[in-house]
Amino acid sequence: MARTLRLLFIGDLVGAAGLRTLKKFLPMFCEHYQSDVVIVNGENIVNGKGLTQKEAEAIFELGTNIITTGNHVWENWKSRPLLASNRRVLRPQNYPGKNPGSGQAIIELADGRKVAVLHLQGRVFMQPIDCPFQTAERLLPRLKAETSMIFIDMHAEATAEKMALARYLDGQISALVGTHTHVQTADARIFPGGTAYITDVGMTGPYDSVLGMRTEVAFKRFTLQTPHKYESAEHDCRISGVHIEIDEQSGQALHIENFMHPPLPRSADELR
Repeated sequence: MARTLRLLFIGDLVGAAGLRTLKKFLPMFCEHYQSDVVIVNGENIVNGKGLTQKEAEAIFELGTNIITTGNHVWENWKSRPLLASNRRVLRPQNYPGKNPGSGQAIIELADGRKVAVLHLQGRVFMQPIDCPFQTAERLLPRLKAETSMIFIDMHAEATAEKMALARYLDGQISALVGTHTHVQTADARIFPGGTAYITDVGMTGPYDSVLGMRTEVAFKRFTLQTPHKYESAEHDCRISGVHIEIDEQSGQALHIENFMHPPLPRSADELR
């Protein structure tokens, strides 16, 4: 009988409220899914922009193996020493190499099992960095030499770019999950080659907001068309994530399940 690895990924933490929500609910989901590996995207913790040693330590204390980030990590200069010093905090691999940090890591569990994590960023409507497709192609042989289980966090704006990369790599990786847009999508599935996929895992943090931002600030940005400082919201907090089961020998995904807790209200009665 094939052995299965259980991987839990938590979508973009936003603000102090997102970190509080993670602390409240992550242990419950780790127990529920009997998770072997936990990965958290933490690029928006410090009022929407990056993370520091303090927040990273709080996340790791919960049993997290790897923290991924994204484009906003560069907007907080205090993130850079953390990226340079802690190999468990990743930035997208396809940024120019002279930037601090790395976008790849090997998780080795106490029983010897290994999982490779690769962090990439899209280019559509984002920075014109190196090609995520070519970056993945270049690195996959090296990662496969370490383990058959390979996980990718694809931090991107465009749905088509995330899906195209997942199909491009179908059968070569265990899973690709999308981050960055903060809205959980309803397309969790396994592609024919055995790669698990979801376009966006969603946001962990305050949902009485616009993607984690105070609604009043978002209104000003759209109605006035001038810059206004990002301010994280605080209320109606929820955790969003995805649970993935992987065949340890083949590296193929066996199951993917997305979740949000508490669920969003779907009727007027639930709002009362």
